[in-house]
Amino acid sequence: MGLMTAYYAAPLAGSVTVLDKSRVGDPGTASFALTRSVRNDYLDPQYSRLAFEARQLWLDLQQRAGERLLVDCGCLNLVKAILTPDVPASYAMRSFAVLEELQLRCEALPGTALAERFPQFAADGGWLDLDAGFADVAAVTALLRSAVPARGAEIREGTEIRAITRSGGAWVVQTSAGPVESDVLVITAGLGTNELLELIPGCLVRFPLSRDRPLQSRYFIPGPAARDRNTEETLPVFAYLDIGIYGHPMYAGRTPGVKIGFYRPPDADVVPSPIGSVEDFVAECMPGLRGAATVDVAAASGVDTCYYDLVSDDFILGPVPGASGVFTGVGFRGTGYKFAPWVGRVLAQLAVQQGTVYDISRFAPGRFASAAPTGGTAA
Repeated sequence: MGLMTAYYAAPLAGSVTVLDKSRVGDPGTASFALTRSVRNDYLDPQYSRLAFEARQLWLDLQQRAGERLLVDCGCLNLVKAILTPDVPASYAMRSFAVLEELQLRCEALPGTALAERFPQFAADGGWLDLDAGFADVAAVTALLRSAVPARGAEIREGTEIRAITRSGGAWVVQTSAGPVESDVLVITAGLGTNELLELIPGCLVRFPLSRDRPLQSRYFIPGPAARDRNTEETLPVFAYLDIGIYGHPMYAGRTPGVKIGFYRPPDADVVPSPIGSVEDFVAECMPGLRGAATVDVAAASGVDTCYYDLVSDDFILGPVPGASGVFTGVGFRGTGYKFAPWVGRVLAQLAVQQGTVYDISRFAPGRFASAAPTGGTAA
């Protein structure tokens, strides 16, 4: 989020400095694994619209970069009646209705149509978001690392922020490498956001952030004979969110196998089912991967599972109450990566132009202004 903000702000501002307490691409940040889903299939129409807007920004970024950032293989939401008997109430059908309402490209694959199109799945139906797939995280990180300085912004890594003070009309950030002065501050520090807010004089707001992460994330490595049926050329991103499952195809030359994760957000309406692990899901819904060798994503890619910054309702995006010239983006609930260029563009517009073309009222940080300070990030 910080690099995307700098990318969009640099051409508009006199100077932009990115302060990173660690390094770009740190495994503890949002660069969880090597791929991240980019999809439009939400139950909330506004999130679907914003995801589609973000996709257009991704495509623009990809065109400017001249390299592949998005892999468009579609996103398939699955249903199997023995697991989730109330099919009309399934995430797949409800999110598909939103896509149809918004006239986004989608396709229903009930029964035999699913078996013919994607025989990798043993399910009763699939609902496909066509303008979807996944982002190549390594490619995105490498691009931003080069494009942000090329657009005139400075990236300072390994920089600890020790104090934030107001001097005249400017903010002075005292860091381990010396002071940085700026008219505007943008905080995109994830679970460390409250720690920075505590340094801002007169800023009383704190956000009720909590951390969470997937219970499992593993690569299933298909045998040579099954390899071609499981790459991005033939297998879509897939999800069965009613039971907490999401997955990505094998990305040829980049990942060792089909990535399958098991995550049940604390506020999700998860349907009781016998699926309690990624292995259970494979046994029931992806028979071609039964018996495949497996490896944890962290062990295979060297990238650990990052913690999600959760809030109970919506993203937190906009001006920080009680701190003139300070903006933030946080609380992305494990689904923020796909929105990154949109978030960066919004924060850049707010920081440089003091307003944005988007309606972000529902994401206003001010909705937490009356809450008592929490003293930091919740565990």
